[in-house]
Amino acid sequence: MLTLEDAHRITSAARREATDHGWNVVIAVVDDGGHLISLARMDGTQKASVRIAEGKARTAILFKRPTKALEDTVLEGRMVMMSLPDAICLEGGLPLIRDGVHIGAIGVSGVKSFEDGIVAARGAAELGR
Repeated sequence: MLTLEDAHRITSAARREATDHGWNVVIAVVDDGGHLISLARMDGTQKASVRIAEGKARTAILFKRPTKALEDTVLEGRMVMMSLPDAICLEGGLPLIRDGVHIGAIGVSGVKSFEDGIVAARGAAELGR
């Protein structure tokens, strides 16, 4: 189970990574059902990123894979992937896995997708500490 304490640690680690790069982002952490546990919108981040970050996190847990995998599939020409329900096909969403079990996900939005991915990866890495 992903606890509120876990979600806050993950969010804080991701926020530190974003701050280190000077990136303003939104960080969303969801549970294994895709329900929001934690959301942080850094000052100056576009408001649309709130929904995008949550959508990336939800996509990562519902599909049990990084959202970059969906983005790569679209870039390879499978445009139909963009019509999947509840799918955000942009890098920045990662499932959170503990002891081989998908327990939630993190989603980040606000900068370039690959930069969102860097921030999400730092947050996800906090789960294993």
